Amino acid sequence: MTYNFSTKCIYGNNDATSCDKSGAISFPIYQTATFAHPGVGNSTGYDYSRLQNPTREQLEKVVCSLENGYDALAFSSGMAALTALMELFSPGDHIISGNDLYGGSIRLFNNINNKNLLKFDFIDTSKEDIEKYITPSTKAIYVETPTNPMMNVTDISKVAAIAKKYNILFIVDNTFLSPYFQNPIDLGADIVVHSGTKFLGGHNDTLAGFIVVNNEELSEKLRFILKTVGSGLAPFDSWLILRGIKTLAIRMERQQQNAIAIAQWLKANSKVKNVYYPGLPDHPGYEISKNQSRGFGSMLTFEVENSEIALHILSSVKLIQFAESLGGVETLITYPMTQTHADVPKDVREKNGITDNILRLSIGIEDVNDLINDLSQAL
Repeated sequence: MTYNFSTKCIYGNNDATSCDKSGAISFPIYQTATFAHPGVGNSTGYDYSRLQNPTREQLEKVVCSLENGYDALAFSSGMAALTALMELFSPGDHIISGNDLYGGSIRLFNNINNKNLLKFDFIDTSKEDIEKYITPSTKAIYVETPTNPMMNVTDISKVAAIAKKYNILFIVDNTFLSPYFQNPIDLGADIVVHSGTKFLGGHNDTLAGFIVVNNEELSEKLRFILKTVGSGLAPFDSWLILRGIKTLAIRMERQQQNAIAIAQWLKANSKVKNVYYPGLPDHPGYEISKNQSRGFGSMLTFEVENSEIALHILSSVKLIQFAESLGGVETLITYPMTQTHADVPKDVREKNGITDNILRLSIGIEDVNDLINDLSQAL
């Protein structure tokens, strides 16, 4: 039986039958490293928690159902997931990547993956002609949409058609919108990645990462990588993310509602130069977002007149917290140039629009008037 999204957040595609004879409503934490076998050649289905654990397995089933994938794999962080994903590729392989990505992704590509002789072209996938960058060694296209932090929107179906034309993988980081608002696999992507730390967990209390794939071959390759490199998510952290996902739908609705109101308020403020939010009708990606997503999310970036104003805001907010990360119930303000994108070369940052006047907001579930009042006094 197939359930609607809010129900899948609690059960996945399973029914409500308890996983054991106790009748526990909350899925148990199987806090064990290893599992006993009834006899030689006879297994319970679990051998060692690095390979699989019932709590992690339940979480993976739920996430897979939310993204409409074939399989989902849970990792110890978003970066652990991305690091494992890059093991699909071999020295000399070429990847076309978006140029406005989370700084940790760029750091991985430019340092670890380049050292291992993978080659990257970083382009604006929302505007540029992707096909002119494809070579015989191109193996994948990697995009975030919306991007971090400049909120550029890439047409997923359009890029998927290009990837299929050239028989290359299409990978989408869906962290910003979560599966509640966007399902890239339904639009033609082969692989979806998430920092589960963010909206899926939703409470800023644990780290997690996910890879969701659309076919058995990718599942088998990545499960071999996961068990070999040993970066699977631990049982207790799996349980925390499972608990967080139960409220994903209602959190996303409230956070988006707040974000739209704050984006409109910032846009009307004389000290704010630009507001980057796909839910504003004058955003370049507004129509694409309406076509490929069910909402615009709760991430927004804004630009003030100068760095003095930006620094003043960061030191003056009282309710909003100056911190890295995003997607939790608390509203956070981030300074990309010194936090999320500090390791991105200055010329690359500035080319992408990330200056010392740029601030990023992850909108939480607080009363929106309290958030606006806090921004008002800080400005």
